[in-house]
Amino acid sequence: MASATLLKSSFLPKRSEWHAAARKSSNPQPVAVSFTVRAGAYSDELVKTAKTIASPGRGILAMDESNATCGKRLASIGLENTEANRQAYRTLLVSAPGLGQYISGAILFEETLYQSTTDGKKMVDVLVEQKIAPGIKVDKGLVPLTGSNDESWCQGLDGLASRCAAYYQQGARFAKWRTVVSIPNGPSALAVKEAAWGLARYAAIAQDNGLVPIVEPEILLDGEHGIDRTFEVAQKVWAEVFFYLAENNVMFEGILLKPSMVTPGAECKEKATPEQVADYTLKLLHRRVPSAVPGIMFLSGGQSEVEATLNLNAMNQSPNPWHVSFSYARALQNTCLKTWGGRPENVKAAQDVLLVRAKANSLAQLGKYSAEGEAAEAKEGMYVKNYSY
Repeated sequence: MASATLLKSSFLPKRSEWHAAARKSSNPQPVAVSFTVRAGAYSDELVKTAKTIASPGRGILAMDESNATCGKRLASIGLENTEANRQAYRTLLVSAPGLGQYISGAILFEETLYQSTTDGKKMVDVLVEQKIAPGIKVDKGLVPLTGSNDESWCQGLDGLASRCAAYYQQGARFAKWRTVVSIPNGPSALAVKEAAWGLARYAAIAQDNGLVPIVEPEILLDGEHGIDRTFEVAQKVWAEVFFYLAENNVMFEGILLKPSMVTPGAECKEKATPEQVADYTLKLLHRRVPSAVPGIMFLSGGQSEVEATLNLNAMNQSPNPWHVSFSYARALQNTCLKTWGGRPENVKAAQDVLLVRAKANSLAQLGKYSAEGEAAEAKEGMYVKNYSY
């Protein structure tokens, strides 16, 4: 274990501690109290991993759909939900030549973490060869939150420490925990607090076992509300999240935030431009997120492939204190999946499409993307109400 070290912090001692120290001192002037933050065995590695994932021009490929959700994706192209079909598709993704130029991390489902490719190589090893950090979804999904307004909470804290330790041994270096907040259903104070506390406990446990935690407080797109209402709710949610992260001694330099962008509800008649989304979202980041957090890896939240890329590009038109990037699932995979169609002869074409989308978002992370020449299919919306992984 690394010894405890004194870390610089923006948090001052409590007033009672300050005055207690002053009374004990012969000096009548108040004196600051030295305090330490426990440094875990993985502190240096966590910071290094987070910075590597948050490297210029790169982002995260989210391919952590549960077997059930992956089955729905396969069904959309007429394939049966079998392990062999899931293996074939995931092999296509991780082995795309040159993917590591644009992708720094890949979030996996547990099956994939322990799975081999169709030609017998470990999925984890293929990613590492591409200089892509393997990640792992560690939550156990959403369940009804008793006492709330028909809202959800995310389960999975039981046994999380032992699971994280095993995932680290298997090669995972970061983790993901997704919880959601619904605007049409309130959100209730209970649901917000439960979401924030669960994320904080997970983050502390993940760090203690060597995994950089992706903190994902998703504001669902469901509803007719405008962008100002989304902003209002997100401010509250993010404030709670970072309060409880601090309460649980989570090291901010060793996390990644995966929030939803600030957009109107999916059923809102007033649509927002990329510039408006960027303005609201960056304002929220500056108000709520410490600059110590190395990376903001936005989820696409049901936006079309092009829409998600345009919004990200707009946010990177001026310098940010953080690496503002992407952690996309369908916004990277949608056209790729359709192009593949489950046919071996289409693997290369599908991989080429994946690389096109990955490169587009890489350019957006650098603020250099243009939608000129994008296919019409990439502009199709992908919103699914109340979707889950």
